[in-house]
Amino acid sequence: MLSKHVTRTWVSPAYFCSVEPSFSAVADYAEPFAGPTAKASPSFTREKPNMFQRYFGLYPLAQRIEDKKRGVGVQRYPIACWALSTAMLGVLIYELVTNQKAQGTPFSFKPVVNPMLGPSSSALIQLGARFPPCMKNVTDFPITTPIPCLNDTANPATLLCSLEDICAFGGFHGETPNQWFRFITPIFLHAGLIHFLLNMLAQLTASAQVEREMGTISFLVLYAAAGIFGNVLGGNFSLVGSPSVGASGAIFGTVAVAWVDLFAHWRYQYQPGKKLAFMVIELIIGIAIGFIPYVDNFAHLGGLAMGLLVGMALYPIISPSNRHRIIVITLRLIAVPLAIVMFVVLIHNFYKTDPYAACSWCRYLSCIPTSANNHCKGYVVVAPLWFWELIIVSYLLPKEPVRLAFPDLMSHMLNTFIRIQHRVWFVEHMRRLDFTFILAIHRM
Repeated sequence: MLSKHVTRTWVSPAYFCSVEPSFSAVADYAEPFAGPTAKASPSFTREKPNMFQRYFGLYPLAQRIEDKKRGVGVQRYPIACWALSTAMLGVLIYELVTNQKAQGTPFSFKPVVNPMLGPSSSALIQLGARFPPCMKNVTDFPITTPIPCLNDTANPATLLCSLEDICAFGGFHGETPNQWFRFITPIFLHAGLIHFLLNMLAQLTASAQVEREMGTISFLVLYAAAGIFGNVLGGNFSLVGSPSVGASGAIFGTVAVAWVDLFAHWRYQYQPGKKLAFMVIELIIGIAIGFIPYVDNFAHLGGLAMGLLVGMALYPIISPSNRHRIIVITLRLIAVPLAIVMFVVLIHNFYKTDPYAACSWCRYLSCIPTSANNHCKGYVVVAPLWFWELIIVSYLLPKEPVRLAFPDLMSHMLNTFIRIQHRVWFVEHMRRLDFTFILAIHRM
C-alpha cells in the first residue's frame, strides 16, 4: 500500500521560466505539499485558491509568487479567445461567400489582386470595414464620389456604385454619414485568409495566455478597449479613404500586457533583461510591419497604447511591499482617467476637426511616401460619374489602354475627342471639371 505522504522534490524555478508550462505541468506542480518530517507551512498547506481569490490575490504571498513563476493564472482555459476566434472564422467565411456571389470567386483577383487572399475592398467596406467616408463627411471624399461595385472586375472600373450603396447598412437617408459602429465591426473582419491565420496564431497563443492570467471578464474589457481605440486612432490619422479591417489592434493590446507584467514582476521573471531585449525587437518588427501595404500601423500603436493603460488598471499584480502596492495603486488611478480622456479627445477630433491639420506628420507613422500614394496623401485621380464616362469612352475608342497618369490621360482624351470632333462638348465638360480624390486602398 502506498504511503499517504510523498517526499517533496525541489525543482528550480528556472525550469518553469525557461519554457511555457503546459496544463499538465501546471497540474503536476500546482499543489506542492510537505514531506513527513517537514514543518507545516501556511503557504503550502492551504487549499487551491479559486478564480476570485487568484484575481484579487486573496491567498498567501509565497504561493502567489510560486504560481507566477510557474505560469499559473486566474483560470485554466482561454474561453473568450476560443469564442472570438470561432466567430471571426464564421465572419471570414461570410466575407468569402459574399465575394464569390459578386465576382464568381472567393478571392479577389480583378481588378486588383488581394495579396491576403480575400474579398475586394468594396466588399470589405460593405461588410463593415472602418471607412471614414461612411462615418462622416470627408472633404477629399464627398458623398457623390463613385466607387467600384462589388461585381466590378475591370480596370479602370466600368461598374460604379454610389458611396451610399457601398456603405450599405440602410444607407444615409439623405443625412450626414454616421456609421459609428465601424469603430467596432472591423475587429471581426479580416482582409483575407492569410491575414486571418496570422492574427489567429497570435490570438490563440499570446492573447490566450493573457486571458488565463487576467480572467475572461478583464480580458474582454482589455480586448474591446484596445481594438476600438486602435480603430479610433486609425480613423483619425490613417489615409481617410482607406478601408481597414482586422483584430490586430486588439491583439496588440493584449501583447502590451506582457510589458506590464515584465516591469511589475521584474524580480520574479527568469532573465528579465534578456526577455526585455526580445520584446523590444518584437515591438520594432511589429511597427515595421505596419508600414507595408494592407497593414494599418495606427491600429497597432493605438491598441498597444490602450493595452498598456487598461492592462495597468486590470492586470493582477503581486505587491510584496507597501511601497510597491502604493505605486501600483497610483498607476491604476492614473491609467483609468487617462484612457477615458484619450477616447474622448480622439473621437471628438475625428468628428469635429481635421486630424491632418492637427498633426500633419502623423500619417508617416503608417506610410512610406511614394508616388503611388501621392506621398502619403494616398490620392489617385477619380472624378464624378460623368468623368468616369469620359474615361470609359476614351478607353473604348482607341485600341491602346488609357494610362492614369494625369498629363497622359488628359492628352489621350483630348486627342480622342478631337478625332471624333467633339471639341465643344469636351471643352464644356472641362470647364465643369471638379476633380475629387479618393485614397489608395489599404487594409489592416
